[in-house]
Amino acid sequence: MHYKHILLPNDGSELSRKAEKECTAFAKSTGAKVTVLHVVSHFHLSMQPWGAPRSVHTKIEKEHEEDATNAAQKMISAITARIKAEGVKCDGLVVVGDQPFEEIVNSAQKCKCDLIMMASHGRRGLDGILLGSETQKVLTHTKIPVLVVK
Repeated sequence: MHYKHILLPNDGSELSRKAEKECTAFAKSTGAKVTVLHVVSHFHLSMQPWGAPRSVHTKIEKEHEEDATNAAQKMISAITARIKAEGVKCDGLVVVGDQPFEEIVNSAQKCKCDLIMMASHGRRGLDGILLGSETQKVLTHTKIPVLVVK
């Protein structure tokens, strides 16, 4: 099969960097385009309802998501620049959502990708976007072929 458009989810981890290098080499050898994706999780503030007005909660949550999205945009811009420097067509995409695997699967469909190439796992804890379980969920929920980089 000749792949034409690869979705590369990236969480900024070292293993995602390895997946980026593998994807770049693969795309360069096949002439495929790459779309790099980062999923920003919604920020949910846990406070007692009587602690502050809902408008304050909403403002804090919105500001956090905007800050996280801006940081993600900078990271994605750096990655797309590295990939383009290798002579590969590349776009970047940042989406916000609570279920990273759903955003990955949906983005692959929306962008008409015919391959998803991703790390086997990513960061741990609250900063983690692509956990091993997310990779497993992508494998389970997509009809698009997935190449997992270890």
